[in-house]
Amino acid sequence: MKKLAIVAIGGNSLIMDSKHQTVGDQYSAICETAKHIADLMLADYNVVVTHGNGPQVGFILKRSEIAAKVEHMHEVPLVSCDADSQGAIGYQIQQALDNEFNKRKLSDNGKPKSAVTVVTQVIVDRNDAAFKKPSKPIGGFVTEAQATEMKKQNPDWTFISDAGRGFRRAVASPKPVEIVELDAIKSLLGAGFCVVAVGGGGIPVFKNQDGSLVGVDAVIDKDFATSLLAANLKADALIISTGVEKVCLNFGKPNQKTLETITLAEAKQYMTEGHFAPGSMLPKMQAAVQYLEDGGAKAIITSPEFLGKAIKGQTGTHIVK
Repeated sequence: MKKLAIVAIGGNSLIMDSKHQTVGDQYSAICETAKHIADLMLADYNVVVTHGNGPQVGFILKRSEIAAKVEHMHEVPLVSCDADSQGAIGYQIQQALDNEFNKRKLSDNGKPKSAVTVVTQVIVDRNDAAFKKPSKPIGGFVTEAQATEMKKQNPDWTFISDAGRGFRRAVASPKPVEIVELDAIKSLLGAGFCVVAVGGGGIPVFKNQDGSLVGVDAVIDKDFATSLLAANLKADALIISTGVEKVCLNFGKPNQKTLETITLAEAKQYMTEGHFAPGSMLPKMQAAVQYLEDGGAKAIITSPEFLGKAIKGQTGTHIVK
């Protein structure tokens, strides 16, 4: 049987920089990443793809706010923005993957390989402390002066400095508890599909005592949701793509040190020592640690273009037990 890899593609796989933020730019970046995901399949892996949505959710919210002020249109709730971005990005990923699979003539049990997106709800705890302290950055970067001005216009908004790259609006980011469509994802995998799931961390929902679900305005960190999905699927590898080939200690400093293979204990030690920036590398390391603690075998952090080499152990940072 083929092994299973869960691949989380980050913002650099969707939006390369501030000059390439259009839908067309995003699709071009996704097409490039699709080539590297296909490389994993050539290495005899089945793949589930997850993705972030922080910038896209921010853009959708901004359009909604402008439309409300200028055209008096109704505003779109954050939870609906989560769903909108999940569907739109999922559509682009599955189309790019299908085109790449067709180009390479990839098949599964004699059938052409195909991708499918599952609009995924993820249950969160209504008592999660995150609802009292917004910490998940969304939207584009602004200067401190711009953040101050936007705060005046929207007193209930929170802004945070995001890894020294500027300021971004922050919203509640509760931890994922349960993936609602997990059985559907398993069934599609069993049928040979490459599945795109828990996009943007999933659509956050509360589960009521009677079992009914209700959406909640928040954005779940995609790395944490991906870690939960990988553990639930008993994946052979969790791969988190980011903007660097390997994780570094003392990043950007003269004594910078790249990490190749580290143990779970070492990863936890480095996090305790404060080597990884919140909102950047820290949640990726936390997700990798959680996956291993939940029974996972191997976590890899690398940039998209090195996915094929990383799964063969030729590059990337590997976290093992």
